[in-house]
Amino acid sequence: MKALVQRVTAASVTVGDEVVGRIGPGLMVLLGVGREDVAADADQLAAKVANLRLFPKGEAEFDLSVTDSGGSILAVSQFTLLADTKKGRRPSFVAAAPPEEARVLYDRFVRAMREKGLTVATGIFREYMQVEIHNDGPVTVLVESNHA
Repeated sequence: MKALVQRVTAASVTVGDEVVGRIGPGLMVLLGVGREDVAADADQLAAKVANLRLFPKGEAEFDLSVTDSGGSILAVSQFTLLADTKKGRRPSFVAAAPPEEARVLYDRFVRAMREKGLTVATGIFREYMQVEIHNDGPVTVLVESNHA
């Protein structure tokens, strides 16, 4: 699994004309699930994201996690993170998990984040979404599980 994590002052996701998820300060997480990923990857990635020190405390730029800072999570499924662009000009997505499998692990990731006490908003799986991100810093990191 791969998570593109951005520290944000605010983020939202819209489907059609409806805002389906919105957060204030926290983390925008674009989550890609690969064919080889298993439940342990979702759990590991959730723990890593929840405890990743991306927020400032005093003079230290990266001292607090989203859990420590009281921030929220906006998690959006993003199979394109598994794109292979080595050959040609059209990305290949063969490394991405089939939608039925990806949804199970995406839901597990979201549930694991909530079980850690975090407020988690989401997009709608397999829908065309518009994501608005107010990147703070900007701070953007790629976090991968053991199978990535």
